[in-house]
Amino acid sequence: MARKTELKDRMIVALDVPTIWDAYRIVGALGDEAGFYKIGYRLAFAGGLDLARQLVAEGKKVFLDLKLHDIGNTVTEGVDSLTRLGVTFLTVHAYPQTMRGAVTGRGEAAMRLLAVTALTSYDDGDLKDAGYGLAVRDLVRMRAEQARVAGVDGIVCSAAETQLVRDVIGSDMVIVTPGIRPAGSAAGDQKRTLTPAEAIRAGADHLVIGRPIIRAADPRAAAAAIMDEIASAA
Repeated sequence: MARKTELKDRMIVALDVPTIWDAYRIVGALGDEAGFYKIGYRLAFAGGLDLARQLVAEGKKVFLDLKLHDIGNTVTEGVDSLTRLGVTFLTVHAYPQTMRGAVTGRGEAAMRLLAVTALTSYDDGDLKDAGYGLAVRDLVRMRAEQARVAGVDGIVCSAAETQLVRDVIGSDMVIVTPGIRPAGSAAGDQKRTLTPAEAIRAGADHLVIGRPIIRAADPRAAAAAIMDEIASAA
């Protein structure tokens, strides 16, 4: 069945903050302008898993961005434990053994698995430094194909590689793109970015947006403006 993404779910707000109290402040400030939130390493290790349970209980969706990677059996056990949280998305690194372990651990749970191809802070030089003999686009293409074969539900990739990934995985898997920067905002530590409208037109299903919202003087207004841009491009 081809993917179908509701407009309100296309924006995922990254709660990249140090404490759950900071996260609650942002969620409260955004109100009904946002209903999908990402919890990454920093917050997960500071009470973020309990926060995930609370957000799910309040009817919000959660993207748990843990980028799991270990031997297959360890990943299987970890993913099995995380299925009890009720989150919508969980990330693992797109290594074949890791992905197969995650699919086994997920079982019949509703939680969807996303495979991370190449981090958006990486460029060809970073991959060379890490010992890879591939350019970013070649590595992304290879890992997207491996993810499709492994049976995960979607891909995390730079918006710049969205069309490449879509050509590999077809229409049934979702594409989630971090590193989104509205026009005029700073790129920060991201090296392969697009604006929200560009990413949607390129074929992304969900956009992960952090700093342009959570560091805005008016987070609610910033989120509303981004949703307007998404709606105009969708």
